[in-house]
Amino acid sequence: MNLVDKRGLGTGLGIAVLACALLPLVLPPYWIYLAISAVISAVIMQSFGVIVGRAGVMSLCQMSFAAIGAWVVLRLNVADAPGGFYLWLLLGGLAAVPVGVAIGLPALRIRGVNLAVVTFGFAVSTDIVLNVNPFPGAADLTMLERPAPFDTDGGYFVFTVIVFTVLAVALGIIGRTRLGLSWYELRHSERSAAAHGVSVARGKLAAFAISAFVAGIGGGLLVGQLSLVVPQNFAMGQSLALFAVAIMIGPHHPEGAVLGGIFGAVMATIMEKVSLPQDFGGVLFGAGALLALRSGLSQTDLTRMRRRERDARKILKEAEDAPAPEDAPAAEEAGSLPAPAPTGDRAPVLAVQGLTVKFGEVVALDAVDLTVPEGAVVGLIGPNGAGKSTFIAAVSGFVAGYGGTVELAGRRLDGLGPSRRAVLGLRRTFQTTAIAPELSLYDYLTIGAGRRLPRAEADELLEFFGCPPGQVPVSIVDAGTRRLLDVAAAVAARPKVALLDEPAAGQSAAESLRLARRLAAVPAALGVSVLLVEHDMELVQATCEQVTVLDFGHVIASGPTGEVLEDPAVRAAYLGAADVPAS
Repeated sequence: MNLVDKRGLGTGLGIAVLACALLPLVLPPYWIYLAISAVISAVIMQSFGVIVGRAGVMSLCQMSFAAIGAWVVLRLNVADAPGGFYLWLLLGGLAAVPVGVAIGLPALRIRGVNLAVVTFGFAVSTDIVLNVNPFPGAADLTMLERPAPFDTDGGYFVFTVIVFTVLAVALGIIGRTRLGLSWYELRHSERSAAAHGVSVARGKLAAFAISAFVAGIGGGLLVGQLSLVVPQNFAMGQSLALFAVAIMIGPHHPEGAVLGGIFGAVMATIMEKVSLPQDFGGVLFGAGALLALRSGLSQTDLTRMRRRERDARKILKEAEDAPAPEDAPAAEEAGSLPAPAPTGDRAPVLAVQGLTVKFGEVVALDAVDLTVPEGAVVGLIGPNGAGKSTFIAAVSGFVAGYGGTVELAGRRLDGLGPSRRAVLGLRRTFQTTAIAPELSLYDYLTIGAGRRLPRAEADELLEFFGCPPGQVPVSIVDAGTRRLLDVAAAVAARPKVALLDEPAAGQSAAESLRLARRLAAVPAALGVSVLLVEHDMELVQATCEQVTVLDFGHVIASGPTGEVLEDPAVRAAYLGAADVPAS
């Protein structure tokens, strides 16, 4: 947990303790009632924080999950079921989980506005069902009695704060796990998440399930406040309003959930006190949500990011002031590096045979063969449009229906998805990085590694690739450093093979040479073989012992790097036939 998270958690717990101790004593009964409403709204906002704030899914049906929790609590109350309100509250949250998973299934195929329409459709359906079928106990006015010692409004306020705090701490713990961190990556790039071995399906369904559970708890708390609820308490318009607040404020942090709860519960009263129309609040929420959507970050995200950046700049300043380690051999200082020498015959760790990819009538790859020996750095080069990125995509599982075979350490990978191939030891990077700015460098390595890395191991890996310290947020590092971080995350899990798609793009000549030196050392230092796709021929010569050349989807040369680069066919592909001297 980073410094900002510790501060936020400590501040939130301190405010919760003070609220529980002081507010029931100093507030009049009406404001205590509003305070209870604010805390319950904050609990429901935490469900938006999971699905909207972290996973980035446009869900407009969280109040429907809350209605399920409320319905279960009231049904158990009418039946006078054993266990009492505490158990009923938990069961109400659990009852919303399978419904949340069912609603999350369309998210595996659709996203964005289309998914929002699906979730809103569920909210509308729930609205109709609740209006036709009243909540249990409504017909004969069977009221819920709060348990002692929380039977008074002041006591129940304390209970809601306890529930909010427990959920906030639990969600904070989940947020520091690989599952919680992967939600941020899913929000920014599902392809990158899959390339790191994250199951997109499991990640999304887990987000829906947990958010439904939290919303169900919120619905049960509302029953405890009101003793009996009506369909209007869970109307579809409530989901829309809270969604707008979630986008604007960012309830995936405790302070954001509290602010969202206060806005949702108290804003109407405040606007009435200052003689403003109620519709004006909706205008404010809508405008704030639009601004947040444009920037891609909520207000709490921006505030936290500024704090993290301020702390990170201090760390970077201290690192700059520290004596520089003796590094950079003479060859690197001179601006060139010797080409690596082949080390004899080795068993192939990646064997691709007859790989053929067609897009309609266009043949992108035609019977391509390529082998990556164990402990080697192999290059895949060719002019633009040669099929290099298509090759990487097919081998890593992002292109289905190809011809030929892909074997990793003797195991056939054909038919497996990208996340499964990544788990088996085949990782890749992309030409364009898509790293969530909310993450730290250490967080991103954790996602790539698939486990919680010891700090020492993470720091060693970041230092190996010339990256800043792990606690530095991604938001303040430049594009070149993000590419290096992508490479570090790809090898953090110690895969059998890492497929690197133009990692030197955007790097200066000196930075490319430093990267070449590091990539050449990866097999020996980390036990990872590398297939490098790159346009920088100097980097290829300095790094790769073998090279395969593609042109229009065909292999035109393959073998030791020096020999291949002198091949007339290769020179013709890069320079044009007219520019190649006659032999």
